[in-house]
Amino acid sequence: MPGLSDIEPTLASVKASPQVLQVLRDLHTKALSEAPFLGSTGPTGGALELFVALDPDKCALVYLLLRSTGARFVVEAGTSFGLSTIYLALAVGQNATLQGSQGKVIATENEPSKAAKAREHWKAAGDEIEKWIELREGDLRETLKTDLPHQIDFLLLDIWCPLALPTLTLIHPHLKIGAMVVADNTIVAADGYKDLLAYLEDPANGFKMTTAPYSGGLLIAVYVGK
Repeated sequence: MPGLSDIEPTLASVKASPQVLQVLRDLHTKALSEAPFLGSTGPTGGALELFVALDPDKCALVYLLLRSTGARFVVEAGTSFGLSTIYLALAVGQNATLQGSQGKVIATENEPSKAAKAREHWKAAGDEIEKWIELREGDLRETLKTDLPHQIDFLLLDIWCPLALPTLTLIHPHLKIGAMVVADNTIVAADGYKDLLAYLEDPANGFKMTTAPYSGGLLIAVYVGK
């Protein structure tokens, strides 16, 4: 299980200002002080006051994956208090700046109270983070129907399991060849992810995948094309 000792190695894995690093340090400390929560069997109403965030080592991996692939257009399904979003925006902003081009993280959150907290955290992190994020509030099955980038580089699924496949089916037509889909807790919540796994395993859908041995399991799929 991840613990407070994982925070500093994670922060050493990213390139960020002292301001952003301190925000991440504070948020990870709060998140790791909570009891684990899995939204695999029902709506996450019981988690309104919880971070339900990616573990620190998973955040580091996601950041490094984004940097290594030059990803500039990312969708996050399940923003919660916006902790993992900071890593996404950090990588996207650095990639876009390096390439002299645009970039965006489309974050999604259904709970207004969580969306408000996420905005507070991004503001605390500063322009290095805040300007790269577009937060879409409401049911993502509606908010992700329109106005998506022509090509999406990366999809992070950290959400109530039954919403994972509906999210992917909305994003799939926009994925570029080589785009990644990462889903959290796919081992510990395997029953909830059955439909998603079946979709990714179907050769007709054009994905190849593996599960990294992080706590709870971290699925990493690459869209190789149909």
